Amino acid sequence: MPAAQTLTSGKRYRVVAAFVDYDRQLHPIGETWTFECTNFLPYEDGLTLHVIANGLPVVYRLQQRPEEQAALIENFTDFVVPC
Repeated sequence: MPAAQTLTSGKRYRVVAAFVDYDRQLHPIGETWTFECTNFLPYEDGLTLHVIANGLPVVYRLQQRPEEQAALIENFTDFVVPC
């Protein structure tokens, strides 16, 4: 199971290495949010993270393809850690 799919629902996380998601949104070091759940779209290799950021529900989209965020998804715990 990819590291991005091992997050714990209801737990708060902090970005420790900046990354860019599928929508080209930068997630800088220090960004924090509470994880809710993930959805995987197999036909597009898409992984959606559902989080609460600044009190609002937000989705972060990733794509598990080498030219997109596959390395990020596989090594997510190098980028995001529990608070």
